[in-house]
Amino acid sequence: MATSINALLCFFLFLLPLSANAATFQIVNSCSFTVWAAWATTGPQTGSGNQLNPGQSWAVNINAGSTGGRIWARTGCSSDGRGCQTGDCGMLRCQGYGRAPNTLAEFSLNQFNNLDFIDISNVAGYNVGIDFSPTTGGCRGIRCAANIVGECPAQLRAPGGCNDPCTVFGTQQYCCNNGPCGPTDFSRFFKTRCPDAYSYPQDDQTSTFTCPGGTNYRVTFCP
Repeated sequence: MATSINALLCFFLFLLPLSANAATFQIVNSCSFTVWAAWATTGPQTGSGNQLNPGQSWAVNINAGSTGGRIWARTGCSSDGRGCQTGDCGMLRCQGYGRAPNTLAEFSLNQFNNLDFIDISNVAGYNVGIDFSPTTGGCRGIRCAANIVGECPAQLRAPGGCNDPCTVFGTQQYCCNNGPCGPTDFSRFFKTRCPDAYSYPQDDQTSTFTCPGGTNYRVTFCP
């Protein structure tokens, strides 16, 4: 009996650091319209989604060490979360990324030096404003909430959002698939309005932020 208890105790002690470092994301819809919130990670490949009416929120626990994380709002969806005008993933409870245009809150947890790496990205375009802020950890929050849809260049306009130039043109200049690339007039349009957010795929120096591993976060749509 004592051996079994000791084994059980060791098992729970082994799990304790993982539980302590899991991150809670409070996803809040401050828009005046319904959104279908979604999240997904690539490491491991998982995700989910939920309908949020104005003023509603949704708490999501994401495991320590998760990478390739995204949180986004889908808009103009049918009642079952499909066929969305922006950010569509093909199902209510997403298991992969959504389609552009969609503003992204991105994260990888407990990475180098046990730091979380966070950012807001317009690399997949823009549909709603986002505030991405820690609720613990003492690090700074970031925000992108400009009138990008209303001021969107004609070539990038899309129903319910503003596309990124890679989605529209598909060239190396905008997609950066084969080697280094630099800012363009289109990326400057996004960067001028949201200085903290990624405006093109290699816009790293001014767009990636860190928080201590184990930090909890709030992601607010239409802040």
